[in-house]
Amino acid sequence: MLDVTVIEEPGAAAASLDPMRARLLAELAEPLSAAALAARVGLPRQKVNYHLRALERHGLVELVEERRKGNMTERLMRATAASYVISPLALPGLQPDPDRHRDALSARWLLALGARLVRDVGALITGAERANKRLATYALDGEVRFASAADRAAFVEELTAGVGALVRKYHDPSAEGGRGHRVVVALHPSLKAEPAAEHGEEQEDPPEGLRGRDETDAIES
Repeated sequence: MLDVTVIEEPGAAAASLDPMRARLLAELAEPLSAAALAARVGLPRQKVNYHLRALERHGLVELVEERRKGNMTERLMRATAASYVISPLALPGLQPDPDRHRDALSARWLLALGARLVRDVGALITGAERANKRLATYALDGEVRFASAADRAAFVEELTAGVGALVRKYHDPSAEGGRGHRVVVALHPSLKAEPAAEHGEEQEDPPEGLRGRDETDAIES
């Protein structure tokens, strides 16, 4: 079972979004039979089998084992991943295009970049698995608390200058045999803290060097 996989096919996306089928996928973190699943979710076994066949057809569940029980064969099924992400490829013609309206200060442009990140990395993972090769990627995630809007603006200015300098230093458009990589840097407010943090409970500091909410991804493309 994979830790996370990307759903690219529209039919698979539709199957995963069905509430009951999503419930079955969550239950199938461990191998289970249709009978065991039926008891957990409160459906007839025949109905569970119907849903399992649809999920299996789209590659969302897989056969782990077949066991003979009397004159019947019991199939143990398991989800192919612990979690799933739906790629914009599942919505052809509707996926966002970050190159259409470039605006570094737009939250919607940031969302479009994130969607492209999911789409591209998902496609790269699929290609790497088919070729039985390792995919070279890098990601940085952290958090910083700014004392003021002015500090945040100064941080953005320094971040832009620093990343820009690195790009200019290492980018070589004439490199024979080189491969282009995409760099995405994002900065956004953190979601509201959990109640424990709001009541003053001490939180562990992020590791040194990971204290910017700047998810930096160098992705093979």
